[in-house]
Amino acid sequence: MEHTYQYAWIIPFLPLPVTMSIGFGLLLIPKATKSIRRMWAFPSVLLLSITMGFSANLSIQQINGSFIYQYLWSWTINKDFYLEFGHLIDPLTSIMSILITTVGIMVLIYSDNYMSHDQGYLRFFAYMSFSNTSMLGLVTSSNLIQIHIFWELVGMCSYLLIGFWFTRPIAASACQKAFVTNRVGDFGLLLGILGFYWITGSLEFRNLFELVKNLIQNNGVNPLFVTLCASLLFVGAIAKSAQFPLHVWLPDAMEGPTPISALIHAATMVAAGIFLVARLSPLFIVIPYIMNFISLIGIITVLLGATLALAQRDIKRSLAYSTMSQLGYIMLALGIGSYRAALFHLITHAYSKALLFLGSGSIIHSMEPIVGYSPYKSQNMVLMGGLRRYVPITRTTFLVSTLSICGIPPLSCFWSKDEILNDSWLYSPIFAIIASFTVGLTAFYMFRMYLLTFDGHFRVHFQNYSSTKNSSFYSISIWGKEAPKVVNRTFILSTMNNKVSFFSNNTYKIYENVRNRIQYLSIYPENKYTYIYPHESNNTMLFPLLVLVLFTLFAGFIGINFDREVVDFDILSKWLTPTINLFHFHQNSNYSVDWYEFFKNSIFSVSIVFFGLFIASILYGSVYSSLQNLDLINSFVKGGPKRIILDQIKNLVYNWSYNRGYIDIFYTRVLTMGIRELAELTQFFDRRIFDGITNGVGIASLFIGEEIKYMGSGRISSYLLVSSVSISIFLFFFIIYY
Repeated sequence: MEHTYQYAWIIPFLPLPVTMSIGFGLLLIPKATKSIRRMWAFPSVLLLSITMGFSANLSIQQINGSFIYQYLWSWTINKDFYLEFGHLIDPLTSIMSILITTVGIMVLIYSDNYMSHDQGYLRFFAYMSFSNTSMLGLVTSSNLIQIHIFWELVGMCSYLLIGFWFTRPIAASACQKAFVTNRVGDFGLLLGILGFYWITGSLEFRNLFELVKNLIQNNGVNPLFVTLCASLLFVGAIAKSAQFPLHVWLPDAMEGPTPISALIHAATMVAAGIFLVARLSPLFIVIPYIMNFISLIGIITVLLGATLALAQRDIKRSLAYSTMSQLGYIMLALGIGSYRAALFHLITHAYSKALLFLGSGSIIHSMEPIVGYSPYKSQNMVLMGGLRRYVPITRTTFLVSTLSICGIPPLSCFWSKDEILNDSWLYSPIFAIIASFTVGLTAFYMFRMYLLTFDGHFRVHFQNYSSTKNSSFYSISIWGKEAPKVVNRTFILSTMNNKVSFFSNNTYKIYENVRNRIQYLSIYPENKYTYIYPHESNNTMLFPLLVLVLFTLFAGFIGINFDREVVDFDILSKWLTPTINLFHFHQNSNYSVDWYEFFKNSIFSVSIVFFGLFIASILYGSVYSSLQNLDLINSFVKGGPKRIILDQIKNLVYNWSYNRGYIDIFYTRVLTMGIRELAELTQFFDRRIFDGITNGVGIASLFIGEEIKYMGSGRISSYLLVSSVSISIFLFFFIIYY
């Protein structure tokens, strides 16, 4: 068994040969490499599958043997400074490795067809394999320096993947925004690492945790300084996992191909921040106030992400805000010390969200022949509808994952989310109330997404291959005003901001309920249009969806603690027992559930979920029925102040959500414009004041020298007279004053 652990270092490096082979092939023999480009998917999937098998084997050994293995070798030794590299295999590493590899395999299989017509097919697989290598290296790291190295590699891969279509200005801007935003967190992480090395003289986890604990107990370190260092470490996780206030990069990261979105949101970049906090939890738990800070950031992110998802039109952007909110739940659980529930929800959410993103990619793939390639159309849920009859398999898998994220039993996310809610009630009733309210918001916006996409009638069918006439189309707007524009039978949403910038500087206000003005796209019969409808994806894209459905259905059962007298089935608790015992968590390693209390609390949370589903079905069940139901609802509030207040609240919520909480606008006006104005002011002082003084002295010396030059007559007697008079005047004033 120890022999197997000793060779665990190959886990992060198994996917690397694909990246190197593609890179050298494109450099040395580009034509031959491109001629067999579709064959590169096979070694990518094969090597990652071997990695998955190796990770699963280690996990089974850990569940049966319950021990942690660490292998180190010296990298640098210089007097008192030494640096060791190695790999740490514990339950957290096993969980993350299996998560990364299983989701990564499904994404690679899916991408083979999704990216088959893209010119960057080989570059895509090279980036994906290197991203898997970086993330696997991160989760097997044995010290903070090693984590920082792979942390930066994960960020670099995310930059390359988000900006994969770099010729599109908006994609180039999105990857730069993600890079710059994460640099803030990375700088904080580096400062935190240096601070703890200064305190303890060690970067290895076990030594670091024990030394900090002893120093705090014996008052051997300033509590404020160690709290500051811990906060800086957490800033890195805030940026990487898109927590408030460094979440602004995540929605724009949807400019990359959809398989990349699935990988980033389920198993790589955003999971890296969660992994860091989970890895450093034994450190955070002994430092005053830092756990409260983590839970506070988590609960703010939970609510903010849910409210920002309410009015999004882009299906991928709505899912991005959903990811932000769900990661907030995980961060909340880590902050309140619910380590088991946090990792449980990380697992269940990863599979459900990967299924949602791959399902959205199947939808986008089916829409592109109708609207042409444009993310503003093929990803716009308002332009979809009625897809259930055209993409039945995608629709079924999307529905299952939607209900799982909502928290419908017995799907996987129900078990993990309810466990977090139960632990929240024990920690803080205020946090629990906010988290429970957000459950209803989650059900509302997720089911809204499903209904807008699959329910009602298909709202776009205007591709014409036989007529050259132009037609007029009307924008369908659920949340705001949009004046139609027609350019060669392609209608463009007027509220789309085509200006490329890091942060949106536009606000869109809702002045009336525009649902009452919804018009279907009309095709004039005399134009003889040929209708093209969406089509289901092929088997290569559907296979990962069907596999992930199984995970979404049954992954939750690994955390269910049945009666031990009947069957010992709580795999997750057995998995986490070594970590909990080793680091002295205050959570009981022999995890048990009061099933009566659990189901009593679950009734409350599930009731909130069904209420959110009910409201979404009323408003978005279909276009015509929603109008009738809105009239029915409005009839209960007959004019007057009540109706005005209702409209104001509704518009306030819509504007807040559609404008991303005005946070991007705030960053634009305070950070971007503020830094630009400060730079202009600095430039003014530099050019006009500092350079002006220097240049002024030079010019003045030049003029004085020129004037003095013409005063010279060449007579020594005149020079002596001037010198005598000057000395006399100086002596006169000197005698007077002294």
